Amino acid sequence: MTAMRLAGAKIVRTICGFARQPDRHLVCGLRALAQRLEDAGYQVQTQRVCAPLAVRELDQAFDDPALYLSVGALDRAHARAQLDHFLEARSVAFNLEILDQVEPSDVDLLFRIIRERPAKTFSFAYTFCNPTSSPFFPSAKYAQDGFAIGLQPTDLAQGCESIEMWLAKLEMVWHEIVDLCGGEGGFLGIDSSIAPLYSDQSSLVDLMRRTQGSFERSLTRDVYLRITKFIKGRNPKPVGLCGIMFPCLEDFSLAEEYAEGRFSIERNVYLSLHSGLGIDTYPIGVDESPERVAEILSLLLALAKKYRKPLSARFVSDGHARIGERTSFGNPFLKDVVVKAL
Repeated sequence: MTAMRLAGAKIVRTICGFARQPDRHLVCGLRALAQRLEDAGYQVQTQRVCAPLAVRELDQAFDDPALYLSVGALDRAHARAQLDHFLEARSVAFNLEILDQVEPSDVDLLFRIIRERPAKTFSFAYTFCNPTSSPFFPSAKYAQDGFAIGLQPTDLAQGCESIEMWLAKLEMVWHEIVDLCGGEGGFLGIDSSIAPLYSDQSSLVDLMRRTQGSFERSLTRDVYLRITKFIKGRNPKPVGLCGIMFPCLEDFSLAEEYAEGRFSIERNVYLSLHSGLGIDTYPIGVDESPERVAEILSLLLALAKKYRKPLSARFVSDGHARIGERTSFGNPFLKDVVVKAL
């Protein structure tokens, strides 16, 4: 079992502390936990704090540029009231939780961010049927004090000849983390979502190309359903989203599929419906139709309600690229592409 674990990198994407009134003790606790995981052979990428405070209050509470912050879920009234502060904030994320219907003002929110500070589109999402305590931003939502852990599990697939071999390694890592953190007060659990990043061993698309023959072929197989069943049913302490993420521009190989016309918005919604968590880091042109965005959001809301599953939408823009033009994000997490109409 040890040999299997060492065959791929053990990467913690984030440790997120949730607190109604966060303070330096919370940050010290996150650092101590990160050190414990690193001593056990893990790479810890980020430490985060989610607190139900006003955007400005949370932004001013911490001066550590390496600490990611979120105020969690906001309704439309609070989102509109705090948008100026969000646009000014150093590193604060939030999600607009839509419960009833999509309104024109919801879409206006996105286009104002695109116009005034497009880099902040990376820190904003629409959410539907959103569970609490996920450590992944911008979908995180506060419900109780504690901490949750999210992985970058695609790297564990290095050397695996099948999806089943990879998932077996992932389950061992879940149990190892529970052993390491289970005795810690406030441990909410592991969000076992599949969160890919970049390319090669970190890319879910590259894993599908290697084990399924091609990304396109994987789309009409049951492989994503098998993964979803496993990560929901075998996680010893689940919390949060626990689904498959398809981040269009963060998974660089998925961005290649998008560029070749093989990851349309319809295909993204199709995957999200039976296995995924929604539309993530999907490029949007500055000249895209707000009505089209409203149509897509309304569909996600209806599907989330019908199937009682979490869905979200995070559209990203560089503030300049129109439909048919190439982006220039200047963001190491996002691959530049020629923007297509939604």
